[in-house]
Amino acid sequence: MSTLTEAPPPLAPTAPGTKPPRRRGRWTPYWLLLPGLLWLLVFFALPMVYQASTSVQTGSLEEGYKVTWHFATYWDALGEYWPQFLRSVAYAAAATALCLVLGYPLAYLIAFRAGRWRNLIMVLVIAPFFTSFLIRTLAWKTILADGGPVVGALNTLHVLDVTSWLGWTSGDRVLATPLAVVCGLTYNFLPFMILPLYTSLERIDGRLHEAAGDLYAKPLTTFRKVTFPLSMPGVVSGTLLTFIPAAGDYVNAELLGSTDTRMIGNVIQTQFLRILDYPTAAALSFILMAAILFMVTFYIRRSGTEDLV
Repeated sequence: MSTLTEAPPPLAPTAPGTKPPRRRGRWTPYWLLLPGLLWLLVFFALPMVYQASTSVQTGSLEEGYKVTWHFATYWDALGEYWPQFLRSVAYAAAATALCLVLGYPLAYLIAFRAGRWRNLIMVLVIAPFFTSFLIRTLAWKTILADGGPVVGALNTLHVLDVTSWLGWTSGDRVLATPLAVVCGLTYNFLPFMILPLYTSLERIDGRLHEAAGDLYAKPLTTFRKVTFPLSMPGVVSGTLLTFIPAAGDYVNAELLGSTDTRMIGNVIQTQFLRILDYPTAAALSFILMAAILFMVTFYIRRSGTEDLV
C-alpha cells in the first residue's frame, strides 16, 4: 500500500535553450482530412465558383459567353419565375408536413413498441432505396392512373370533390395535379424523415417515461412534455432532410405533374438542357440556394435546438 500512495518522482528539468520533444503523428488528423477536403474543393467549391461566374455572363451559345458582371440576370430571373419558386416552397412544405405526420408515429412504433420486429420494419422503411428514384416515381403513375382503384376509392369517398374545390386535383383526375406531385414527394422522401426521428427517439431514456407515470402524468401529457421535446433534434433533422431536396426536385413534377405544376427545378433543368440559357439557369440555382439557406437558418434558430441527429 505504501507504494501506491507514494508521490511520483519529479520530472527531470529541461535544459535551458532546448525544445520539448515533438509528438509523433501530430499531422495525422490533417492528412486524414485531406482527401475529404480535396473532394469538396474539386466537386463542390470549384463548380460553385464556375456557376457563379456563369450567372454574371452575357452572350449566346454560338458567339460564346463572357463575364460582364451582368447582375440584372438575377432580377430578371426572379421576376419571371417567382411563381415557380413559391410553388416549389409550397409543395416541399406540404410534403414535409405529410412526412412528419406519417413518419413520427412509425418512428415511435419502431423505437418503443416494435420489439423483435424492429429490424424487419427498418428494412421495410429503407426498402424503397433498393430501386432507383425514377422507377419509384413512375410507379405512382400507375397507382394514381385514371380509373384505377385509388382514384375509384377517392371518388366513392367524395374526397376528390373536396380536393377539387381546394384546387389540389382536377375533377376526377389525380395525375397531372398538385396532389400527385405532393404524393410523389412524400413517398420518395419519407425515409429521410423516419430515420432521424427513430434515431432521436431511441436515445430517450425509458426511465423518463416511468418517472412521468409515477408523477401521474397521462400518456398524452408524457408525450407532450417529455417525448416530443426530447425528439426535437430528430424532428429538425428530418424536416431539413425532407424539405431541402424536395424544394429542388424536378422528377416528380415532370412525371406526375403538368405545365401548371412545374417547380423551379423543372425551370432550371429546361434552361440548362433545352433553352441553353446558362446564365439564367445559374442565377436561378443561386437564388434557390440562397432562399433555402435563409429559410433553414431561420428554422433552426426558431426551433430552439442546434443538436441535430
